[in-house]
Amino acid sequence: MRILVVGAGATGGYFGARLAEAGRDVTFLVRPARAEKLAAQGLRVRSPVGDLTIDAPQTVTADRLAAAGPFDLVLLSSKAYDLDAAIADVAPAVGAGTAVLPILNGMRHLDILDAAFGAERVLGGSCGIVATLTKDGEIRQMTDLHTLTYGERDGSRSERFSRIEAQMEGVRFQARGSDRILLEMWEKWVFLATLAGSTTLMRAAIGDIVAAPGGRAFIEGLHDECQSVAEANGNGAREKVMAGARKMLTTEGSAMTASMLRDIEGGARIEADHIVGDLIARGQAKGVETPLLARVLTHLKAYENRRAREAA
Repeated sequence: MRILVVGAGATGGYFGARLAEAGRDVTFLVRPARAEKLAAQGLRVRSPVGDLTIDAPQTVTADRLAAAGPFDLVLLSSKAYDLDAAIADVAPAVGAGTAVLPILNGMRHLDILDAAFGAERVLGGSCGIVATLTKDGEIRQMTDLHTLTYGERDGSRSERFSRIEAQMEGVRFQARGSDRILLEMWEKWVFLATLAGSTTLMRAAIGDIVAAPGGRAFIEGLHDECQSVAEANGNGAREKVMAGARKMLTTEGSAMTASMLRDIEGGARIEADHIVGDLIARGQAKGVETPLLARVLTHLKAYENRRAREAA
């Protein structure tokens, strides 16, 4: 199976490197500058579960992708605000038999990918990893969390599902096929929107918020709102998952924050519309009121407006 990984950053680069480490046929779609650096230095991963260097990773740039022919599997891990550009770049690699596996957060990207490539080509997917790309091009995994979940959106165990499952055997990350991938994506979204919404609005870690007057009640109320939207859309988090998430989101002394907060503190772009705005829109479509989420979105859009003004 020929696998194309879109980008060689912290997420795609990590999972692609682990697949290549296991002997899979992996090519990275990268910009020319990144291709030159990878050719000179290799693809380097520093990880608590084992460091790794791919000395000569296979790479291709967008202008040469058509000549490389269609791939069997496209692993897509771009940020939501880069999705349109990623689709344009990867389009020549998508043929009649190509499966596209996105591991973005939220759900809106599925609608966009369906429109671009056809719903029959687009799988559901989710990942969990805490990693960053350093200035010198090294991928640094900061915890031992490295999960990748995938599945057919109708829950079937198709032939291509089985082929992908075979590719995941023996890799040094936790790969799992799911027959309820859409539910699992919603469950992650409910948790992430609560975590991002609370820590960005309060500019603090979970433990700091819980210790503040009204902090725990705010987090719980926001979590309930997100769950209400999921339930109205037929994918409310399972009781055990909801309870586990609530515990993590209200743990005293927890230093946990969302990556969106770290992006704001670094003056970077954020996925406000994809993570929070789309959740509000899906709630409104089902008649679900989301006043706390609306307050979060106002805050995030104000940040985006300020960032754009200061950059002008």
